[in-house]
Formats: sequence, C-alpha cells, structure tokens
Amino acid sequence: MRLRALAAAVLLLASAPALAAQPLRDCPLATAPLGAASPLSDVLMHPGGPAALAAVAPDLVSSFTRNFGGGDLPPGFANILSAASLLDGRADRAALEPALAARLAALPITDAFALARCARYDNERPALPAADGRPQVLVFEKINGFRDNPSVDAARTRLIAIAKARGWQIVFTDRGGVMTAADLARFAVVVWNNVSGDALTTPQRAAFRRYIEQGGGYAGIHGAGGDPVWFWDWYADTLLGARFTGHPGRPQFQTATVSIADPDNAIGAGGAKTFPLLEEWYSFDRNPVNGGAVAVATIDERDYQQIGYRGESLSMGYHPIAWRKAISSGRMFYTAIGHRPENYDEPHAAALLAEGIAWAMGPKGSYPHD
Repeated sequence: MRLRALAAAVLLLASAPALAAQPLRDCPLATAPLGAASPLSDVLMHPGGPAALAAVAPDLVSSFTRNFGGGDLPPGFANILSAASLLDGRADRAALEPALAARLAALPITDAFALARCARYDNERPALPAADGRPQVLVFEKINGFRDNPSVDAARTRLIAIAKARGWQIVFTDRGGVMTAADLARFAVVVWNNVSGDALTTPQRAAFRRYIEQGGGYAGIHGAGGDPVWFWDWYADTLLGARFTGHPGRPQFQTATVSIADPDNAIGAGGAKTFPLLEEWYSFDRNPVNGGAVAVATIDERDYQQIGYRGESLSMGYHPIAWRKAISSGRMFYTAIGHRPENYDEPHAAALLAEGIAWAMGPKGSYPHD
C-alpha cells in the first residue's frame, strides 16, 4: 500500500503540466505529403483519406476499421501502421501500392490538417519534483500507439521497487515536453516503459538524441522496441539497432530458454546462466550484434514455434532478446521481455531489467549523485 501511494504521488508530480497545452506545428510529419509510408492514422483523419483508400480497393477502410477502429487520437493502432500496411498479405499488393501512393500524394496538406496530425504530440513540460541527491531515473510513458495497460502498470510497479532497492530517485511522466536539455540533464537514464507510437516532436527528438550522444542513458522495455512501423529512423536503426518483425501467434505465449550471454558479465540475471520463461517472443529484422551491440540474453528457438499470425516464419537463428551498446558517449539497454505482467515479478527477468538499467546509467548511477 505504501509503495502504491508513493507511486501515485510521484506520478502526480511528474505528469502535471507547467503550461497549458498549445496547438503544435512542429511534429515530424506535420507538412509532409501523404503516401504509402505515411502513418495510417494520418490518412484516415484526412478529409479525403478514406475515399482515396476506397478508390484503390473498396475493402481497405472497412477491413481495417472492423479490426482496429482507426483514425482515433492516441493511443491507437493506426498510429503504428503505415497506409501500405493495409496491403500486407494481399496477392495484388504489387499492383495496388503504386496506385495507393499516387492517390495519397494528390491530397492537399492544409494548415488544419497539419495541426490535426500534431494533436497526438505535446509540448507540456511537467513540473518535476526537486532532485534529492540520489541517482536520478526518468521513466517515460507517453504512448501514442498500442497501449497494453497490464504491461505498463506491472513495469511501473517493478521500476518503483527497483529504485527503492537501489537508492534511486524515480520520476514518471507521460509528457513529451520533458525532452529538453534542461530537464534531461539531471537524469542518469531515461526508461521507456512500453512506449509505442511516435511520441516526440522534432525539437524533442533532437534534445533526446543529444542527451544520449553526450553521455545519457536509455533503457527500453518490451513495447518500446515493438512497433510494426517506425517513423523515426534514428530511434529504430541507431538507438535500438533492430526493427521488430513480429511475434508468434500460434500460440502467442510460449516457453523458451533464456540464456545470459553478456561476455563481460556487465549485465546478468541474478546469477542465473539460463532460465525458462513464458513470454511473447519478439523477432527482429537483423541481429543487433552485427551493428555493434552486445547480446545480454538470447533465447533458444528450438524451444518454441516461430510462426507469425499469417503463418510467416519469424526465425532469426541466433536470437538476442536483450542487448546493450554505446551510442557515442551514451549507453543503451533494451529487453524485449515484458508483455506478460507476471514476468516483472519473475526473479530472473526482474534482475535482468534492474541490472540493465543500472548499466545504462553509467557513472551517473553511482551514489551519491552529484
């Protein structure tokens, strides 16, 4: 009970905006022409978007709406799909995609539409609690895409427990306006708690990137690396170093053997070398090790069926499930474990998360904090 009360107090402080919300015009795609690679939500909210889709194939809008809704403000699955995603699995995709691109490119980008595209972003700087001398951890929870509340809530509870055990001050916010040089400077690490969907304006992206490259830390949890489509290449290709391609659907949750693989023993899992875990196992388009990352944990693909929802193979062979690397002067750690709320209480997975965050903090994570 006391832990929950503390969490509520911290969340209240971190989420309260210092300034009233103002319409934004500096989101990354505000004035970009529409096309097949555009966020599906942008296409669906354009006055001419649904008609353009229907002109290409009459079932495009109805099939998506029946399954996902679409076009709503965050969170929404349409924010993490492209317009071309509607063509996935279709035999006529090669013929339809050029027609889709042409129809969408012809739609006008008005000032009203640009404002509507930016409405899911914010520029509200939260009123952060004063630093108390302990190492500082910021947990970022702005979710514009798929929000899995049980995962987010369970991760938050575990993060509070980790911070208490390790002597860290932890601050939570769901405001993108925290991404300024002044606000980020005090934090040793920014933990992205199952963040899904493009969440930062162009200046916020630049501030966060500079923070990492100049010595800050990033720790990503599960959904922070799980969007089907990305609209920020630096985050996907440089920071994470791999793009999500899918997870099994037959069945969704399967047990696999997790092996701690960190060659320097910089990040472990409470002393365990291997442990079984029931989870939703992500696959990626590349092995992040080939891009300079160090595999912290891998999974044995012989233990489960790597078959996606459409019957596609998700096998990677060598399959990192958590990794770390340097980003200029900064550090990143990512774990794909974390869909099942129970896994935040599983001792080995919890230890992996705690030690990964501690590694990403680097020297600024030492106590006392300057």
